[in-house]
Amino acid sequence: MDKKAAVITGGTKGIGLAIAESLLRNGSSVFICGRSKRDLAAALERLRAIGDAGGETCDVRSEDQVRQMLAEAERVFGGVDILVNNAGIGIMGKTVEEITGDEFRQTIETNLLGVFYACHHAIPMMKRRGGGYIFNISSLAGQNAHPKMAAYNASKFGLNGFSEALMQEVRQDNIKVSYICPGSVNTYFGGDTPSDDKAWQLQPEDIAQTVISLLEMDPRALPSKVEIRPSKPPVR
Repeated sequence: MDKKAAVITGGTKGIGLAIAESLLRNGSSVFICGRSKRDLAAALERLRAIGDAGGETCDVRSEDQVRQMLAEAERVFGGVDILVNNAGIGIMGKTVEEITGDEFRQTIETNLLGVFYACHHAIPMMKRRGGGYIFNISSLAGQNAHPKMAAYNASKFGLNGFSEALMQEVRQDNIKVSYICPGSVNTYFGGDTPSDDKAWQLQPEDIAQTVISLLEMDPRALPSKVEIRPSKPPVR
């Protein structure tokens, strides 16, 4: 894979960090962002031991912060070739009656509006480079609704539709768009804690390998939607 400049939102831990590490090992430069200064510093120390990495704090709910973060990535690395929209939150276990308006809004703003902001500002950068690749990390919850997950379901259903429309808009500009829909992943997401007891779940590295595989495909091929799930979940 040729050396590319990649931006990863939510790149300080879990899936985002695993994707950053894999891209670095495959020769790309990587610019990550996250909301926590402490997590960002720890992630950058780890990534810079592998390759050329930069980053800054950014809350993707703020269009100004997203625009500034992407501008800094373009300044540091000369452009943006790959965008991985990974930042996301999940407020689980609350019915529509129980979840607050602020919690619902925060979910939509992070999981959907944040992706729009990043794509909106990154696409002109990719056009200046002659093309690019956008990865939107969605979820199987974007096609399978569950009780007490209405906000998360709504955000991911919306993300899938957004990704399909965007893919058709930019394909003639040599910009590919793929949305990846994982099942259960062994991370800290949604207040969960990774553990050996969940070894049956997908690991962040599995999603990272999916991204690398898509990048290595022939330019004529575009898997726009990728579902990935645990091969042997526990029998209940």
